Amino acid sequence: MKFQCWCLSDKGLKRAGNQDSFLIDERLGVFVVADGVGGHMGGEVASVLAVETVREVIGHPKARDFQPKQVLMQAYEEASHRIFDRAAQETRLNGMGTTMVMGYVRDSHIYIANVGDSRAYLFRKPYVWQLTEDHSLINEQVRLGLLTEEQAHKVIGKNVITRSVGFERDVFPDVIEREISAGDVYIFCSDGLSGMITDAKILQIMLDHPIEKTAEILIQQALAHGGEDNVTALVLSF
Repeated sequence: MKFQCWCLSDKGLKRAGNQDSFLIDERLGVFVVADGVGGHMGGEVASVLAVETVREVIGHPKARDFQPKQVLMQAYEEASHRIFDRAAQETRLNGMGTTMVMGYVRDSHIYIANVGDSRAYLFRKPYVWQLTEDHSLINEQVRLGLLTEEQAHKVIGKNVITRSVGFERDVFPDVIEREISAGDVYIFCSDGLSGMITDAKILQIMLDHPIEKTAEILIQQALAHGGEDNVTALVLSF
């Protein structure tokens, strides 16, 4: 199945630097967005370490000998170990970690893995679906029925995450598998996008603009709606 990919990242309007990292490796079929946490230096180091580790693990010559889900679990495990161990060695990096959402294309399937509140969406005309589950305090409250979706959008501190890569040495990603259909578009983004614009707005952008322009317009809209965080949007079209 042929595909095209576009990605843009912006530091936003309120942050001094950009702690988001992303990876596009078309040869390996790997597409990653990571959003670092733990202070400016720590967050940036963690997200870069995460995407570098993913490329190394999935690019290993023996990776194809294993099932895709096993490879993804190994990539997250190794990334978490490296980030945790690096923080233990350098006190200035204490407490660092990163969210990480990724797609791994193997044959006619895509395997999507996630830790944290970066997201994967599927756009298939005329709908968009959030495929990943946010590992965040606010989402836990919604799941328990303590807050409605509408109330959740208004809560201060809604970006507190309950699971990240590297904050603890071991981490367990959610992994899902989907068969790819021609016309499918996957959107991978940091919460700098999903926290600034609604899913309905994302759908409107995907419907109203040429696919090669959508990553740019998603970023523009996140900035227009406040740009409170670093924002990354990766669009993968089959």
